[in-house]
Amino acid sequence: MATGNAAVVAPPRRPLRSAWGLLANEPSLVESLRGSRDRLTVRPASDAGWRLAASRPLSELRTQADAERGTPWPQPLVSHYARYFRDGNRTAYEGLVASRQQRLTRAVVMAALGEPGWLDEVIDGAYLLCEQSSWSWAAHDDVFTRNGEVVPDRTCPYLDLGAGEVVAQLAWLDLVLGDALDDRAPGLRKRIRLETNERVIRPFLDRLDWHWLGLHGDVHNWNPWIHSNIIAAALLLVDDPDGQAQVIARCIEGLDRFLASIPADGAIDEGFAYWWNGAGRALEGLALLEEASGGALNPDLPVIRALVAFPSRMHLGGRWFLNVADGPARAHEGLPWGMLHRWAVRLGDSEAAAHAAAFAAVEPEPNAAAGLGRVLTQLASRTQLGDSKRRTEGPLGRLLRPSWGTYLPSVQIMLARQNPGSTDGLTLAAKGGHNGEHHNHRDVGSVVVAVDGVPLLVDAGQPTYTAQTFGPDRYQIRAMQSAWHSVPAPFGLEQGTGSSFAAVLLQEPTTEEPTLALGLGAAYGLGHAEQWIRTSVMNREPGSVVIDDRWNLPAPPPVGTHQSAGTHDVDITYLVAGTVRVGTDATATITSVGIPTVSSHVGLHLRWKPATAVVLVDEWHLDDPLLSDIWGQKLTRLRFRMPEETRASGAFTLTVEATND
Repeated sequence: MATGNAAVVAPPRRPLRSAWGLLANEPSLVESLRGSRDRLTVRPASDAGWRLAASRPLSELRTQADAERGTPWPQPLVSHYARYFRDGNRTAYEGLVASRQQRLTRAVVMAALGEPGWLDEVIDGAYLLCEQSSWSWAAHDDVFTRNGEVVPDRTCPYLDLGAGEVVAQLAWLDLVLGDALDDRAPGLRKRIRLETNERVIRPFLDRLDWHWLGLHGDVHNWNPWIHSNIIAAALLLVDDPDGQAQVIARCIEGLDRFLASIPADGAIDEGFAYWWNGAGRALEGLALLEEASGGALNPDLPVIRALVAFPSRMHLGGRWFLNVADGPARAHEGLPWGMLHRWAVRLGDSEAAAHAAAFAAVEPEPNAAAGLGRVLTQLASRTQLGDSKRRTEGPLGRLLRPSWGTYLPSVQIMLARQNPGSTDGLTLAAKGGHNGEHHNHRDVGSVVVAVDGVPLLVDAGQPTYTAQTFGPDRYQIRAMQSAWHSVPAPFGLEQGTGSSFAAVLLQEPTTEEPTLALGLGAAYGLGHAEQWIRTSVMNREPGSVVIDDRWNLPAPPPVGTHQSAGTHDVDITYLVAGTVRVGTDATATITSVGIPTVSSHVGLHLRWKPATAVVLVDEWHLDDPLLSDIWGQKLTRLRFRMPEETRASGAFTLTVEATND
């Protein structure tokens, strides 16, 4: 945790190569990976350890598997694939693919547990994947941009997240049930290896133009997600030792680029949710390499320690986390907390270990949506992480925390707690950064305020992905706009897109003074950063959060400036969840009534100066399930419009306190 004026030191450019040296070369890998299957934590179904797995609670998985058995398999069709290119819908295809793979995962578990009659279900599901025309998701396939077609091109497979997930599922399936498959369906394993080579291994080795390799400097979560899946495929489906070593060496190079891109504070600019499918995937891949090599490839590096600490540093309380960029504010169920716990224990990070253990204890049963590799690893783990009967959110809100909160200088994120070591009372999260971050929302200067761990001044988070999400019209989506984040709007301007639209750090928070002051002018294309200064303060003793905005603006911008023509108005916006009541005395109250899953209602009291600011209330009725499942029926925007005499130069202060409601 960085405090005061501590500098951020860049990690080594090649951390894995620096640590492993010649051990990462192909000749050494041929030797260290010999017999690797026998060293993996996940064992074949014939292993006695599966009797222990059978004793663990699997009622939900078993019930769903029984209900699916004997019914038609989900069938993604070309019309579903083509929808992405026709109308931008990507869930019609991806949902069916996910359902097919989750069903197969459940069938593999049932067969591995020795339940009779499940092997044919596994064989059918695996063969369906082999017959599936494309392993990639339509949203990623370049078939349309290459030749205007909407039908997958078998001669030019696209290696993306979807292809990585399929090949890893087939690899783990082969490890656990390989001998039984040979007895029941001779030839299936040969077919799996053929498809793996044609769709994944050869494209990976033959092409260096995959954007996710990070060869041109832009490294994002695709890199570790795909590389970790290819590692599993190489270890379990590539039988030639030289070919296996070649693939693993290439994967090590790729993971090295990802780790080299991580700042010293371990911050992930894509946020908590994407940590699991970025940094978390890297940790899984590195753990697999260490197991497979018998410990020769030891990934105990400073950058790993920083990554392991990140999830607990973003915790607000219960299942709520700070959600910057494309991420939900409430953690998904079925995350592999056990994996994070094992890393934290190994590295001696007691805070991260306690945090991960608490979540793992309330989620004891594997979730097929996590993927077969994660499910099998969870079942194979011998570590008991707590009482599996604890299902309430209570224990999650009282975990060990950094004494005051945290500050991550690389992304300019402060999370400060009213009561050090607890989520009781107020928690303030404030963000600077820039608008060229991965999965960026225009959120420079935004704030989130939670009470007893429940966010009420909020970031809306991620809506359902469509073609628009990652296209030129991304910022026409409301959830991505600065106008719907808790930030200013000088002259009604939207923030700009790109790394130059950034905050300038004016005051860094410390343990004694949890205050983050930022110059925000550049985020709006104004002439100088300090034309708008936002200071976010956690006042522990009186128990209040203060957001202070001060500005000294030029004349309103002419038509065509930046993203917007602008207006003569100066607004300051706050996005609110729950129920809002605006008073007549420059005050408002917010309660958590209406937010799903919040059973014990909490509230905030807002007051502001100058009292002459006009309050405009806009309701955002949520019809996207990804948003409504988190926030309920609506979010509310409070826009404080500054009096005319303060538009050029002025100040606005919002004070937030917890209520007893």
